[in-house]
Amino acid sequence: MVKPTPRSPFQIRPYGAEAEARMAWVSQARCRARDPDELFVRGAAQRKAAVICRHCPVILECGADALDNRVEFGIWGGMTERQRRALLKQHPEVVSWADFFAARRKHRTA
Repeated sequence: MVKPTPRSPFQIRPYGAEAEARMAWVSQARCRARDPDELFVRGAAQRKAAVICRHCPVILECGADALDNRVEFGIWGGMTERQRRALLKQHPEVVSWADFFAARRKHRTA
């Protein structure tokens, strides 16, 4: 069995306008200077690793990116692997997680 290689937000390389938008939020990520291995842990250590994201200014962008791209491993947007799988299962109709989170945020502030 081949062990999946962890990917940090800095290792995914989209192109064009998508790449520019992605780099805009990635450059602001709280984890940008950390060792990616800190975010690719297993079991109970995932909740501890998610604390790194707690005050990140781009937590929603990161989480949306991971959900949109069906990233299976690691902590993204403060969410564990299990939390992301649960969201994907609960909301299979979502096409854009960034739009989904924006709508939820707007609804909460209304």
